[in-house]
Amino acid sequence: MVRLLGSAIIAIFAVGSASAFAPASQHAVRSTTGLQMTASEAKDPVKVGVIGCGRIGIVHLGAINKAPGVVPIIVSNPTVSKAEDAAKKFGVPKFTSDAMEVITDPEVDAVWICSPSQFHADQIKACAANGKHVFCEKPIATDLAETVEAINACNEAGVKLMIGLQRRFDPNFLRVRRAIVEKEVGDTIIIKTCSRDPSPPPYEYVKGGGGIFNDMAVHDLDMTRFLAGDDPIEILAVGSCHIDKSIEDLPGSEAFDTASCIVRYPNGVSAMVDVCRQSSYGYDQRAEVLGTSGMIATDNVYPNTAKIYKNDYTGNADMPFDFFLSRYFEAYVTETEAFCESLVNDSPVPCTGIDGLVALVMSLAADKSAAENRWVKFSEIIGEVYCSSPTECSLIANDDMFPEGFKPVGFKPVGDFKNLDKIVVPDVDQKKEASFSDKLKSMIWG
Repeated sequence: MVRLLGSAIIAIFAVGSASAFAPASQHAVRSTTGLQMTASEAKDPVKVGVIGCGRIGIVHLGAINKAPGVVPIIVSNPTVSKAEDAAKKFGVPKFTSDAMEVITDPEVDAVWICSPSQFHADQIKACAANGKHVFCEKPIATDLAETVEAINACNEAGVKLMIGLQRRFDPNFLRVRRAIVEKEVGDTIIIKTCSRDPSPPPYEYVKGGGGIFNDMAVHDLDMTRFLAGDDPIEILAVGSCHIDKSIEDLPGSEAFDTASCIVRYPNGVSAMVDVCRQSSYGYDQRAEVLGTSGMIATDNVYPNTAKIYKNDYTGNADMPFDFFLSRYFEAYVTETEAFCESLVNDSPVPCTGIDGLVALVMSLAADKSAAENRWVKFSEIIGEVYCSSPTECSLIANDDMFPEGFKPVGFKPVGDFKNLDKIVVPDVDQKKEASFSDKLKSMIWG
């Protein structure tokens, strides 16, 4: 049952600034122009709902509340008291324990999905069926075929789908990307990233979590693609256990607390990723790019710039931020603002369903590489997806319809990422671009 917050008064103030992304390309770099709406340009506000009022949901809700032209009107959480608290805090008029009441609300234009990962795909599909635009925290799904289905559901329904890969919106990594785009360090030779957590998660978190490549390294793998500005070719990955020996009895890469990857990109560019579930010196999140005429690297983010100078120590007075929400708070806010801008201006989203799909393929390939101790081409992973229709997909290896060694009639593997159109239909923004191109050709050629 939807509940109304009786004292809620909703007001829209087109004040402040919000970060913008130039939508010219898939790997767009953050613009310095903020969101602006003049009185003559003012439109009816985009009304949104938020599913999930945990830590991430609250961060997104706070950013939505400040973005011009967008207003939250309903929130949900299985523990309804959390939804009520969020509604009171941000002046949202309705709250509920049922996510479907957010998705089916006739006033809602767009939905933020901040629920646990296992619910994402079904909620995305439900949003598409109800004509709602979608922002979804990664992953779209933990299953590759279901990921394709969810993307296609949105694309066929003509609704926007943006995936939350928040590191793409971090100002430090954006500055590295800008240096690459503007050739400040010449042509890229090597990309390096590292992610090292302050302390390992509990055994219960690791068990059933999909392994270190899927629940941790996926962010770094996506970042190498974002910085490279191109699709990867193949990967070599290894893993080991050094910190928490209790996880060694878990299957596959769930038994790893440390892992390294080498990713090959076109033009001889290589990327190196290392991840570890424990760092004795705080949350370690850095990137480095070596180019033909220079190098650019990021440092960790600290709560302040104070330094201590003593006879036995010189350095930062405090440790780096030790929690991902502290470290990436600005990035979470910026990605929310970017989707709000896309909704208000009907512009392309800066982080698409395809970006989420490729990130998942990269992490699955890393897992396969570590298990089989060999280089794995990404085409091996995506090539196993078979779709009898855009929203009915399966993995050939897991489909009982096709005995081992047999493929369905007419099945043609996708090949590399450039051929994803074999299984993924164009999204709403691509369709608009194609329509504009056709109209332009008609005007020129008659």
